[in-house]
Amino acid sequence: MTDSPTRVVIADDHVRVRALIREALEAGGCEVSAECATAEEAVQAVLERRPDVALLDIHMPGNGIRAAQQISQALPQTAIVMLTQSREDEDLFDSLRAGASGYLLKDSDPAQLPTALRAVLAGEAAMPASLVTRILQEFRAPTRPRFRRKTAAATKLTPREWEVMEMLGQGHSTEEVASRLFVSPTTVRVHVSAVLRKLRVKDRESAFKLLRDE
Repeated sequence: MTDSPTRVVIADDHVRVRALIREALEAGGCEVSAECATAEEAVQAVLERRPDVALLDIHMPGNGIRAAQQISQALPQTAIVMLTQSREDEDLFDSLRAGASGYLLKDSDPAQLPTALRAVLAGEAAMPASLVTRILQEFRAPTRPRFRRKTAAATKLTPREWEVMEMLGQGHSTEEVASRLFVSPTTVRVHVSAVLRKLRVKDRESAFKLLRDE
């Protein structure tokens, strides 16, 4: 009795890239359940086909990271692997936060894809050594003092307001916070305005000090 093939949904807006991925996967014993060109199509295909792995491009229409988050929430049993050209820290960390178990670069050897996907299904993380090093550097880097939750100021904030302020307090920009929380920069600013009003302070730095030092 042979093992069943690894079933994969491919999502990338470039037809040629999808064809190369399909060829590599099928040559390695995988079964391509569906091909998609947008994030919306990817989510729908995964919900319908329930593959073992969703292989997602990041910068396809609709945003691959958003698709990863939706798939992770709806079908946690489907492993998510990003296949991208991006080496940006923001894309890497946002993908992992969204539920991805792997982050592979398109300039890597396509013939290694089937092995990488099976490794993910076996509980391993799939990504180049250079990106693993980057993750270790991020965790080892000193961070600003965290806010204290058990204060009178903290109790006035909603969980989302707390999350926004803590991320801003760690040095992230409004746009970075918006990207990580999958909301618009305007929504982040609305949360900040609400916090300033609740804490009766005029600016973010005063709010940060109150939340850290009260």
